[in-house]
Amino acid sequence: MPLLSRPDGTVRQRINRRPSVIVASALPWLTVIAGSIMPGWLLIASAPVLPPLGFLVFLAWRQLRPGLLPMWAGLPLGMVDDLFSGAPFGTAVLLWSVAAIVLDNVETRLPWRNFLTEWLVAIGLIIAYMVLCLGIANIAGAAAFIDVIFPQVFISVLFYPLVGRFVALADRVRLTAFVAAR
Repeated sequence: MPLLSRPDGTVRQRINRRPSVIVASALPWLTVIAGSIMPGWLLIASAPVLPPLGFLVFLAWRQLRPGLLPMWAGLPLGMVDDLFSGAPFGTAVLLWSVAAIVLDNVETRLPWRNFLTEWLVAIGLIIAYMVLCLGIANIAGAAAFIDVIFPQVFISVLFYPLVGRFVALADRVRLTAFVAAR
């Protein structure tokens, strides 16, 4: 941690230590990319069961640190997710960009939020994302009914707080102070 708190409540910075600029800027992007790649490693199923981890990590970063990922981050991160998810190309690009805009509007309108508010916003975005992904896949030629995604939606909604905890831990690692180079 870069700051030390004193018993009187004041805070001082450690001498010759500061967070790495490379780690601080690259870790959010890498965790979202890893979240997009991981569901393919864990299980191969005929129906969607695992949550879209990349999207959940993206939502968690946007909610934890609203200004950290730029507004346009949905485009490259959505491309990576489209390459590994098997969805029609452009689905995640569009839906992640829309989710970033929605989260920016929520941040503007509700600057003071709590866990329940953020979880409800995430639930709405998760459900909308999965339903729209299914709709776009059906337009592209799939023939799946909406009841196919119910287990995935249920697991994703319950899994989101754990993803938020993981992102908070990654944020602490991102801000860890290292010895400054001379």
